[in-house]
Amino acid sequence: MLQFHKLFNKLIHMQYTIETIGSVCSPYKQKFGIARQPGLVPAAEICISLDKRFQADCVRGLETFDYIWVHFIFHGVLGEGWAPLVRPPRLGGKQKKGVFATRSPHRPNHLGLSLLKLERITTDSGIKLWCSGADLLDETPVIDIKPYIPFVEAKPNAAAGFIDGAPPQLDILWHEASGRQHLTEAFASLISQSIAQDPRPAYQNIPERVYVMNVGDCEVKFQIDENRALILSVLPMPV
Repeated sequence: MLQFHKLFNKLIHMQYTIETIGSVCSPYKQKFGIARQPGLVPAAEICISLDKRFQADCVRGLETFDYIWVHFIFHGVLGEGWAPLVRPPRLGGKQKKGVFATRSPHRPNHLGLSLLKLERITTDSGIKLWCSGADLLDETPVIDIKPYIPFVEAKPNAAAGFIDGAPPQLDILWHEASGRQHLTEAFASLISQSIAQDPRPAYQNIPERVYVMNVGDCEVKFQIDENRALILSVLPMPV
């Protein structure tokens, strides 16, 4: 029995190495403005490029699934550490919850999990998975991909703790000088849907403040007053 406990203790303290399997190309070039959960911004499309060591056989049959689980690393906050208590935005940033009761990126191992809509798979220039409804930063390292199985993983009647349904959305207005007429419908939708999620810190409410968000190759400026967001301009990012 003593020998068993020694072996068990050795195993639980063992260090493991996880290798990335690919990376993400995303329109979100900075953390600010990314949807806080997957699926909230349907127009947010990404491409997951698998490493060259993975061939078409690795994704054979995956095209028959509508959604995939994407396991990834919150690489944008690796240097920021973690804390046992965090302030979830859904609680206005005023209440603390245990880190394991939240989906905060500031976690002991900085691992993330997103359920994304699988739009298509291409194999002509490496294995690429095209997904929508994404909440991932550009260049996010991906460590695993699994198919979503509804009858196993969908629990619509499960208790959701302090999270009561989808978050409220802001009304979106475009300033007449914003340059909206020069944008494609898809890109304008991406901007509108992203800002509608209210990307501000939960504690911040400064109507006169101009916020700046980098989306694609553009710099987006906007203001938020009450439940309305006004998009002021969409311009190419300065070199």
